[in-house]
Amino acid sequence: ILDAAADLFTTQGYGAVSMEAVARAAAVSKATLYAHFEGKDALFAEIISCRLAEVRDGAEAVALHDLPPRQALREMGVRWLSFMLSPRSVAIFRIVMAEGERFPDLAHAFHAAGPEKGLIWLSGWIAEEVRRGRLHADTPTSRAAEHLIGMLRGDLYLRTVLGLATPTRDEITAVVEAATDTFLRAYGT
Repeated sequence: ILDAAADLFTTQGYGAVSMEAVARAAAVSKATLYAHFEGKDALFAEIISCRLAEVRDGAEAVALHDLPPRQALREMGVRWLSFMLSPRSVAIFRIVMAEGERFPDLAHAFHAAGPEKGLIWLSGWIAEEVRRGRLHADTPTSRAAEHLIGMLRGDLYLRTVLGLATPTRDEITAVVEAATDTFLRAYGT
């Protein structure tokens, strides 16, 4: 169901896709679809949540607190930025930007299931590194997490979302290296 819905949303747009179309594409009944999701916004939120869980699980694998912060930040950063720049993530972001004003529940679902959860997770990781004395934060760890995410979502991200670039692994790595260096100058011990 989630794959079928994601394919429909990214090819047709949020507003043009009905729950009936999703049920048809997923080869399930509408009753089955509604048994799992109360509406289109809940379905979209679950797609975002599952996508974020994939990248979060990968980040957690490298974000164990036994890695030096620089190494963990680099590996997490490459995973996150690669995820954010993937064709499906870019397509979903474009949908939210194009249709979020007409469908406020869509924008809220996207933010809560994606960026907000990611920020909470990263804030927790930073807080644990501060507790261990490996980072310091004069501001709340949520602000430190915002700073890191903001550096990752710079010009390469903007050019990709606008369809002006297809990022390479080297470009992604360069952005992550610069963000990591800057972050550690501000928050490293």
